Order: sequence, then structure tokens, then C-alpha cells
Amino acid sequence: MMNDAVSLEKQTVRKVTRRIIPFVFFLYIISYLDRANIGYAALEMNDALGLTSQVFGLATGIFFIGYFLFEVPSNILMEKFGARVWIARILITWGIISMATGFVQEASHLYIIRFLLGVAEAGFFPGIVLYLTYWFRAKDHAKTIAMLMSAIPVSYIIGAPLSTWIMDNIHWFNVEGWRWMFLIEGAPAVIFGIVTLFYLADKPEDAKWLTEEEKNWLIAELEKERVKEADGKKGSAKHSGHIEALRDAKVWYFAIIYFVYIAGTLGVSYWMPQIIDGMSASLSNTQIGLIATIPYIVATIAMNWWSVRSDRKGERWLHAALPLLVGAITLIGAGVTLQPVLGMLFITLSLTGMYCYKGPFWALPTTMLNPAQAAVGIAVVNSIGNLGGFIGPYAVGALKDLTGGTSAGLYFLSGLLVFAFFMLLVKREKPRADIQKQAV
Repeated sequence: MMNDAVSLEKQTVRKVTRRIIPFVFFLYIISYLDRANIGYAALEMNDALGLTSQVFGLATGIFFIGYFLFEVPSNILMEKFGARVWIARILITWGIISMATGFVQEASHLYIIRFLLGVAEAGFFPGIVLYLTYWFRAKDHAKTIAMLMSAIPVSYIIGAPLSTWIMDNIHWFNVEGWRWMFLIEGAPAVIFGIVTLFYLADKPEDAKWLTEEEKNWLIAELEKERVKEADGKKGSAKHSGHIEALRDAKVWYFAIIYFVYIAGTLGVSYWMPQIIDGMSASLSNTQIGLIATIPYIVATIAMNWWSVRSDRKGERWLHAALPLLVGAITLIGAGVTLQPVLGMLFITLSLTGMYCYKGPFWALPTTMLNPAQAAVGIAVVNSIGNLGGFIGPYAVGALKDLTGGTSAGLYFLSGLLVFAFFMLLVKREKPRADIQKQAV
């Protein structure tokens, strides 16, 4: 009987994982490709539009203002309309706006498009994280989120050579390659937004690809987690849970940590093509793109190993904090060294640390907040945190204009990561009582 139960558990979890994770993984690749390809476009676009480093930093960062303003409303609307419909809406609208970036003629156009792209994409990541909680138990969250998060470095591994190759080789109708890059790379979001409507199921109850036995097991397991909330939270209504999430100090604590982290990681990611370009004057766009894949290949492997380790040990705080310290120290090394190979080694180690942080960190809110707070709590953490995406790239651009190089910007980002490291280190709490019981 016990063997049958274990077999049913493994079979159901495996089937759910194979059905959902590869698809949302691919959607997240598309998301980050459309968000980050402006870093490669800058190799030609900045000169074409007459953008200074500070103006480019502002254009990349303004995306996160729109993202911040509309993320919490987006997650609330996802609960109303259902994950399948709302995720599809996000994909289709951001794909159209991303393609429109290929038509900008001046800095003001770029500001408007990037702001609207942030508005369109708002809610996608927290919506996916929330969606995963409908299908996976809490003890599997770090591993599951890490699999999803792997899409971020993979998007750079794919996007870096693809974006730069398009820029170097596609100039149809005498239109610049960087414009074609936006047009070509924005189209998959629209296409797969339509596919999402037919592929995803909102909840296990709607999954035609699960047997009745598998459905019943999964629904029962998830229901056990929902009813075992923290003391005094069991009677919360959904609206009350939203208010509690906004009042909960833990939500804002996580949001500040994520804000600092995002400023650091995106400050590096958006500027990496130009950092690599500055290492050698003889590199083509395509060569820069190929070199830029190296840190993300290493980071993808390391982040999955580190997150599995976090799940196995049942420990989140140190697994989230230590990679940030590694990232901070190696960013300083990248700023100090004048050797291109050593510089890329430091950048690789830095990004590896930053990505290893993601899985354990995003497992923390789902174990510290009760289910009634989770939807809004995750959205608040992500939306406020993503404002760091405005600060990081803009600060690097402003410091580059001021000093003539990127070293000062890297030191600034390193300082932010050290701050986030200490915030995680000094405040370690146990998860909700029901999560602790599952881990035993």
C-alpha cells in the first residue's frame, strides 16, 4: 500500500513537472529575451539615436517603473481571470510592444516604449510563481523555481549570439540590424501567447492530461497545505489576506532585499555587452554575443545544483545570502583588473553567485507567508524589488559618463550586494508551522 502511494506521488509529480515546467520555462526565456535584448541593441542603437550612457541607462531602467506600478494589480487580475487567460494576455501585449521598439526614432520614443513594455509584462513572473503553487507542494518550491529561473541565464545564452547575429547579418529593406532584432525577437511572445490559451490548465481540477487518481492525490496534497496556515490566519478572507500582505513586515523586508539584488544583477546584465566591447576594440557584435554566453552557461549549471542542495538541506537563508557575497567580491575583482580574460572570469563568478541566490530566496516568501497573503505578497516583493532594475543600469550609466569607465559602476553594484547579504544574514526566521512539519 505504501509502495503504491509512493509510486502515485512520483508519477503525478513527474507528469506535472514535464507538462508545466518546460512550457513556462520557454515562456520565461521569451520574456527575458525581449526585456534584455536592448543591451545588445545598444552596440549600434546608441550611436544611431545619439544616446549617452546616462540616457541609455535611463531607457533600460524605466521599464521597471511601469513594471512596479502595474505588477500588484496584474496579479490580482490574474486571480480573477485565471492564470491561463492572464498569462496569455501578458505575452501577447508585451510581444506587440517589444516589436514596436524597432520603430523608435529618438530617446523620448524609447522611454515611452520601455515604460509600456514594463506595464505589459508586469505580473508575469509573480504570476508564474503563484501558478506553480497551484501545482507543486512547498517542499518542491526551491527546485521548481530554480528550474524556472534557469530560463533567465538560458535566455542570455540564446539571446546573446542570436541578437548580435541578427544585428550583423539582417539588414532587409535597408533597415538597421538592431531594428530587425526587436521585430524578430518580439514575434514569439505573440505566437506563444495564443498557444498558452490552449495549452495551460488553470488548476489540477482542469487538467485533462491527469488521471482521476492523479488529480485526487494532487488536489488532496495541496489542500493539506492550504488548511495548515499559521496560527490565527485560518479564517482570513481573500481580501483580508491582501491587506495583511501589504501590512506584513516580512513582505517589505523581502522586497528591500530583492530591490538591492536586482539593482546589482541587472546593472551587470544590461551593461555586459558594452563591458565586453570595452575589453577589445576588434570584436564584432557576434563575437561579443558569443563571449557573453559564457557566464550564463556556468550560472545555469551552478544555480540548479545550489537550489537542489537548498531543498535537500531544508535551508534557505544562508543558501540565499552566501552567493551574494561571492557576487560582491568578484564584482570588485572585475572592476580592478585590466586583463580581459581575468575580467571575464570575475564577471562569470559574479553572475554565478547572483543566480545561485534566486531559487533559495524565492522559496522564502512562499514558506514565510500564509496562502491568503501569497498572491499579493509575492507581487509586492517582485514589483518593489524590480525598481532596483531602474537604479542599477541608470547608476552604471551615470557613473560611466562621470568617470569614463564602468569600474565605478561595478564597485557601486558590489556595495549593494554586500548590503543584501547582511540583510539576509542577520534575520533568519523559521518557516510557517505547516511547512516545518512537511520537512520533518
